[in-house]
Amino acid sequence: MLGVVATMPGDLRTLSAYKLETPESRPPPPKGLARLTVEIPSSYSEKVQEDAHPPPRWKTPEFMVYYVVFILAVPVMLWIPFRLSWSSHPNYPFYESSLSPGWIFGRRVDNSDNQYRSFRSGFSSLIYLSFTFLSIQWFYEIAARPYRSLTDWTVLFQIPFFNTFSTIMLFILHGTSALKVFFIMSINYAIAKLCGGSRATPILTWVFNALVLFAIERNSGFKYAALHPTLGFLDGWEGVYPRWWISFNISMLRLVSFNMDYYWVCRRVGLPDTGAALSEKQRPRVNHPPEAYTFPHYFAYVLYPPLYIAGPIITFNDFLWQMRRPPSIDGRYKLQYFLRFVGCILTLEFILHFMYVVAIKDRKAWTGYSAADLCMVGFWNLIIVWLKLLVPWRFFRLWSLLSGVDPPENMVRCMANNYSTLGFWRAWHRSYNLWITRYIYIPLGGTRNRIVTTVLVFTFVALWHDLSFRLLAWGWLVSLFILPEVAARYLVPASKYGDKPWFRHVGAIGAVLNILMMMSANLVGFVIGTDGMKYMVGQVFGSWEGIRFLLVACACLFVGVQIMFEYREEEARQGIYRKC
Repeated sequence: MLGVVATMPGDLRTLSAYKLETPESRPPPPKGLARLTVEIPSSYSEKVQEDAHPPPRWKTPEFMVYYVVFILAVPVMLWIPFRLSWSSHPNYPFYESSLSPGWIFGRRVDNSDNQYRSFRSGFSSLIYLSFTFLSIQWFYEIAARPYRSLTDWTVLFQIPFFNTFSTIMLFILHGTSALKVFFIMSINYAIAKLCGGSRATPILTWVFNALVLFAIERNSGFKYAALHPTLGFLDGWEGVYPRWWISFNISMLRLVSFNMDYYWVCRRVGLPDTGAALSEKQRPRVNHPPEAYTFPHYFAYVLYPPLYIAGPIITFNDFLWQMRRPPSIDGRYKLQYFLRFVGCILTLEFILHFMYVVAIKDRKAWTGYSAADLCMVGFWNLIIVWLKLLVPWRFFRLWSLLSGVDPPENMVRCMANNYSTLGFWRAWHRSYNLWITRYIYIPLGGTRNRIVTTVLVFTFVALWHDLSFRLLAWGWLVSLFILPEVAARYLVPASKYGDKPWFRHVGAIGAVLNILMMMSANLVGFVIGTDGMKYMVGQVFGSWEGIRFLLVACACLFVGVQIMFEYREEEARQGIYRKC
């Protein structure tokens, strides 16, 4: 992998080499049902809107049947985990100790998930931190106005403020371990500057960052005393968030981004600046002058406060373009995004107060459960995994939007609104997907070596998340489960058979299988592991009751997929194409 990263293949460039179209004005906002999905300007295409589309099916007899199925199935899906969470249920004593006092209708809350508990307990501190940052930034902008040229439309003057605030923030968060972060950043920067356009740059960058990730993970970030006894006194100040190596996974992606963007500039690979306004898709691919890749800019990018802790991930080129040519982020969009965030966090809180599926999963308190009970525990655990990641990512993106930087949206669609394995991974942690596409997938050959690159990509993703067999198994399962869809798209392409009346229904059957495979892989990777999955499969296939439930569940999924198909057609009629 390290060798082939050294050259950037041509498919990263546009077909019209070094020629950019002027981005259009902000597209019209979605209407009707399409408003349910978060708005992403880069997903709008006039060509998609002008293409021929089938008439809406929402009021057809076929869909009337689907609505009946929805009315019957969805309440059952809500009722099962709610019933299992009653204090009168025989299994309740097995996980009762995992519950905490709640705030909704006197209910207790399932606050047993470590990731969300950490965010939930520190939420008030994050609000205070973001308010302090935005307030000082506003005063700083006012104070800087008399000293700025009237022709200077950049916001590069904010770089000193970002760097000062980031330095103070890191010492508060990590104590003296902030010096470790600065040291790693300095070495990475030195690699880029000393090697420049040499093929050694990508090799040393990847080797160095991989070794750092492995070392800090295995040694819990290192103690100064372990380096030398005389440095032991530095371990006394750990900060309010001493586990700095947890968030460094995100920082590592930014270190690689800076080095690779600078490397491609030195080799004159990519797109030059034409002076035109740049769209979201163009910003990462258009080069800055080599002299713009300075340490202050690098420092501000890697430690930009709104995105430092958990992302979303933005490339260096994109970040610096937003400093040099600030994007227009209208107030309506910010307000809508804030309301979406509030709706998401309240939804998650209600689920955790009325469905104790995380505690049931952790304590394996599923003795005596039917196949339907087990599957609903698994399903709602996946919904909680989606929401517990969505909520922090949307908080930090909202903070960034209010600060003037527009990073990619991480979660495009609801987890339950996906039927394509390929599309699902484009929509889940989207900024990470864009990073992987630019710095790993395309340099390894992209679609020319799809199977090999997919396996390597998901192996990297698994190891980047955690050095464990469970996530390696997840990565390989995902790679395996992508193959049927790739084969189906090749053997039965929509371009050839899309107008056939049977195509939509055959596609829905394949989508049902996709959903079952995706749920299985994610249950293994992020919920119950391989042992728990074996138990669930045994319970489902070990009796006629389980098999009957599976058949009914597949029928319901078939109906859900048909709704998903039509929802995407509704988006396409408005010129929206999200590739997921």
